Amino acid sequence: MRAESLEFLKAIVNVPSPSGFEERAAEVYRNYTKSFADEVKTDVHGNVAAIINPKAEMKIMLAGHMDEIGFLIHYISDDGLLYFSTIGGHDTTVPIGQQVWIHGKQRIPGIIGRKAIHLLKDEERKKKPEIEDMWIDIGASSREEVEKLVELGDPVTYQYEFQMLQGDRASARGFDNKMGSFVVAEALRLLKEDGGLDPNVGVYAVATVQEEIGLRGAKTSSYWINAQSGLAVDVNHSIDYPGVSKTKYGQLDIGKGPSVTRGANANPIVLKMIREACEAEGIPYQMDVAGGGTSMDGNAMQLNRAGMAVGITGVPLRYMHTPVELISLTDIENCAKLMAAYCRSVRPDTDFTPRVLL
Repeated sequence: MRAESLEFLKAIVNVPSPSGFEERAAEVYRNYTKSFADEVKTDVHGNVAAIINPKAEMKIMLAGHMDEIGFLIHYISDDGLLYFSTIGGHDTTVPIGQQVWIHGKQRIPGIIGRKAIHLLKDEERKKKPEIEDMWIDIGASSREEVEKLVELGDPVTYQYEFQMLQGDRASARGFDNKMGSFVVAEALRLLKEDGGLDPNVGVYAVATVQEEIGLRGAKTSSYWINAQSGLAVDVNHSIDYPGVSKTKYGQLDIGKGPSVTRGANANPIVLKMIREACEAEGIPYQMDVAGGGTSMDGNAMQLNRAGMAVGITGVPLRYMHTPVELISLTDIENCAKLMAAYCRSVRPDTDFTPRVLL
């Protein structure tokens, strides 16, 4: 991966951006894309769109959300312990014993605690822990001490950051889905630097907000952009480790390319164009299937206004919604190439109406 691109990826996954608190990630995204975009726009919801050919009537929206899961402080006890709610979906077995950052007036370290295993009753040991049974300890001894540093509503993230593993694989807290924001930015950069985009086609690379709590940013940004077509990218589950059934979930492998979805959420003309573009440029991809709507930005995009012709792409990932999500950097790069290749294939008169093609 290009050195400047890798630094951008590290920066955007490391910066805290739980849903509703994406401002720091938005700033990283703006700073990176302003050097090659014709225009960079931030809307009232917080979505950031980096745009090429903003005056073109034919528009393509590329979407990757920049929010991550996290926590939110909702109560401070008299003895100085902080109780919290979840932002996004969490496996409640994960937080116990983790080190966290509280992003308040300043960044404050803390640890997530619960009653020690030695003190649990037998029936408690058999149960999955609940968030309400945990707290954050910053080492304070009173509410007054805490309130000098922390306010109700301060967001919280795990203290994990980007780390290279073996080969091209890396781990980070926020690959889901700040990796997607990276992909759409890189696709736009490839279009600007390598060319091939029709001058009468505009591309809007959008880092969307609040996906983890209901695709909210994709809904609002889709509305004002009003694109005829779009591609959404998110992480999806790799099915290449023990205990996960390929007969139940299909097969997606890390390192074998990004995924392209076939099903109700994917416009068949867009899907055909993606596959043809990948084959023409030698970009590897894997097929994914979804019988109905998907739980990602592409679902909101497809249902915008009178409808958008949407393609769904993904990058296989292990250990989703944990602090140690694992991904292939080559898959990420190929997903950006896939998006750029699709955009180059679109013309001002492209007809996305589903129909039988011989």
